[in-house]
Amino acid sequence: MPGANSSDAGNTWRIGDLLRPAMRMLGAAIALLGIYIAGVGVLDETLLRVGVFALGGILLILEAIHQRLGQAGWKLAAIAVDLVLLAGLVLAVTRYMQIGEALQIGLYMFTTRDLVIGTIGLVVLLELTRRAMGLPLFLICLLGLAYAVFGDALPGIFRHGGFSFQQVLQVTWYSFDGVFGGPLSVVVSLILVFIVFGVLLEGIGAGAVLLKFAFALTGRTRGGPAHAAIAASGAFGTMSGSVAGNVVGTGVITIPMIRERGFPARYAGGIEAAASSGGQFMPPVMGAVAFIMADVTGIPYLTICLAALVPALFYYLALFVAVHLEAVKRDIRPIPKAERPELTAHDYLMSLCFIVPLGVVVALLVMGRSPALAGFYAVATALVLGFAFNPDLRRNPRRVLTALANAGSAASQIVIAVGAIGILIGVMNMTGLGLRFAGVILEVAGNSLFLALVMMMLGSLVLGMGMPTVPAYLIIVLVMGPAIERLGVPTVIAHLFVVYFGVLSAITPPVAIAAFVAAPIARANPILIGLDAVKVALIGFVIPFVMVYNPSFVLVTTDFTWTGFAWVSARLLLAIWMFSTGFSGYAAGRLGPSTRALRLALGFGVLVPWLSVEAACFTLIALIVARDVMPVLAQSAGAGKRHLEKAGGDL
Repeated sequence: MPGANSSDAGNTWRIGDLLRPAMRMLGAAIALLGIYIAGVGVLDETLLRVGVFALGGILLILEAIHQRLGQAGWKLAAIAVDLVLLAGLVLAVTRYMQIGEALQIGLYMFTTRDLVIGTIGLVVLLELTRRAMGLPLFLICLLGLAYAVFGDALPGIFRHGGFSFQQVLQVTWYSFDGVFGGPLSVVVSLILVFIVFGVLLEGIGAGAVLLKFAFALTGRTRGGPAHAAIAASGAFGTMSGSVAGNVVGTGVITIPMIRERGFPARYAGGIEAAASSGGQFMPPVMGAVAFIMADVTGIPYLTICLAALVPALFYYLALFVAVHLEAVKRDIRPIPKAERPELTAHDYLMSLCFIVPLGVVVALLVMGRSPALAGFYAVATALVLGFAFNPDLRRNPRRVLTALANAGSAASQIVIAVGAIGILIGVMNMTGLGLRFAGVILEVAGNSLFLALVMMMLGSLVLGMGMPTVPAYLIIVLVMGPAIERLGVPTVIAHLFVVYFGVLSAITPPVAIAAFVAAPIARANPILIGLDAVKVALIGFVIPFVMVYNPSFVLVTTDFTWTGFAWVSARLLLAIWMFSTGFSGYAAGRLGPSTRALRLALGFGVLVPWLSVEAACFTLIALIVARDVMPVLAQSAGAGKRHLEKAGGDL
């Protein structure tokens, strides 16, 4: 088809101008619907799941059309495809609404028309998944459908009893066991309000103030902006369900400043990517994955947060140590006092827009209220405080509408991704593939828990690549969860294990979505950014194994002991020092290659679950650490003595 010529430019802009407000209103409608459901929650289940899914899909298609219209030489054929997808989505959803009540009571006989329309719905969903999430999830869903239909022809353990395409369609599309299953219901009724909350905080100005606080608090450290990036990304990242969104939100400010202080561009991007990733397993919200984990496992939300707290704090401690050593090695000094941001009374007031709503969430959950209601009151509190303390917001209240529109756009991608994962859930339930996969892992690993965990780690890194935290967690736990639990690992640790590696897939090359998002900001190679991110975040790849072999580390297991907790914490602290000095090549002075390799080996060795190895490595590392810190202590003592002598001379 011919591209648009200059005579079409005026029409193109007019269409684009019409689409833009339509998209904003639709995005805001999705966000407001999420707030309403969280606060009131009186919608028909079919309307709730199918309706929000439809709105999300329509918004993604309209955004695609708008983007095409804004491109030079846009092609009518591509827009025609978008319009066909839009018509197909509306048709499929409308038909579901018409027969939804009969489907719920199981008194409906499917017709050929229903099968055709359902197939159209699945095709539209798969295409939207490809656009929103890329090829990996699209191909996995396609393989899942193919397995359900043709799996009876496969050999060995993967063979199932066989299902017709009609049976597969009925489960995956026309039921609450597939696309419109439980995970989508949790996203719409619970997670959506927290997506709105996270975006709204940025819209009312709390995000900028949070960054200012981070810079003010870390300005005296040698890491400076890099430490600020870690603090801000950890605080803001827990509210965000997207690592990539967190990198963009904080990285546009922190990455250039990290570079200006003297850190390499690739290192600046790596620090931001690693810090943004960690926010997804930092309580209290954990990128909204805590709520869906509570729904999947039946474990109380507060128990999950308590279990995740100490491992997350150790992760961020490791990032702080790594940045400090890198700064000392490069002789990077603290930010001069004149260049540090000064906190004003208005900043302290604006910080309440972040602190008070989080306090409301925790308080309501401790009181036993639902997480959805806590999210509703958090949004309401943030809005009230934003208008009360931010005069810019009062002068331009449209910022709230923009934030709601952005939240709806972000939510639509999550909704489509979780809907696609519903296809896999339906296939898993029909065929028992999850248990079959667990059987394969256990058969290959034999009696080796470690080998089984390594296989789980690799599988989780692959399955989680390129996806936001919630859909990554769902798809990984769907495939990997049964295998870990059959190994005797406590449920909460098994699920945290897959969350960690699902999140860390965002910084693991070759996909490393967080690194690719940070690359244009840092102006560095994304693969090199990913490698630096993995180096500074290495402890994150170790912590899941530590949790499995030391259940006391997560505080909430039945065999928790304070002795066990203290012993694993001490060993992990020493391991962090060994990893950080080994990778940076600096401790009290520069380290040679052999010394660095030895330190990395000792860091792993002190965590090996054999008491004799732990004790031997612990002793050696303690001696090394003492040698590392003695020059620093001596230097500090000398400086203190000189200061006292000078003070005495002045007297």
